[in-house]
Amino acid sequence: MKLKLKIWRQKNKNTRGKIHNYMLDGVEEDMSFLEMLDFLNNKLLNEGLDPVAFDHDCREGICGSCSLFINGVAHGPEKGTTTCQLHMRKFKDGETVFIEPFRAKAFPVIKDLIVDRSSFDRIQQAGGYVSVNTSGNTQDANAIPIPKKDADDAFNAATCIGCGACVASCKNSSAMLFASAKVSQFSLLPQGQVERENRVINMVSQMDLEGFGSCTNTGACEAQCPKGISVKNIARMNREYIMANIKK
Repeated sequence: MKLKLKIWRQKNKNTRGKIHNYMLDGVEEDMSFLEMLDFLNNKLLNEGLDPVAFDHDCREGICGSCSLFINGVAHGPEKGTTTCQLHMRKFKDGETVFIEPFRAKAFPVIKDLIVDRSSFDRIQQAGGYVSVNTSGNTQDANAIPIPKKDADDAFNAATCIGCGACVASCKNSSAMLFASAKVSQFSLLPQGQVERENRVINMVSQMDLEGFGSCTNTGACEAQCPKGISVKNIARMNREYIMANIKK
């Protein structure tokens, strides 16, 4: 398979970037998208050129590192799939493929296709913890009865891998889906009740401080989320936030 790649190249966060064109021949259908980039980088290194910097880790759809905008879609054309799980059989021989980093004020470009998503870490650090009184005989968390619906909803929210596709897909670069998933996974369970009110206030405040935009309920975040996180979590976080402020 032969492809024409149009890739965003940017030396660092302080320099202006632009699209560079690359012709790549010999791409196999069974390659993952990241393996295709590895193939390109081997070619560039053999030619004495600087390889394309891109983020990756597990390559199993778990870590959320492979944050690429492919042909105008976060993680590419395959629904419910991370970039590392996307295979080249989804593209046609001779096709032009645009590859760009996720774009948001809160996700500054570090180099080429790598963006700084540490803003997500700071949101979690602002309130994503649980206090447990360990004096005496503490009950095992797995032994606490929880309604199945609550357990399922908490588990589904916890599947968020923090990739940032929701931010990249939103016209306002909102992080509401990410933040609401992290709020929901704790607020639905008994273990998360102690810091429930402070947690949602602190996380929302940190989200705003990072420069993310507001949610206007277009649903693009859910549509492009590789783990199918529901926008119902946003409604839950809004309720949690309002009630926490009323009590405060």
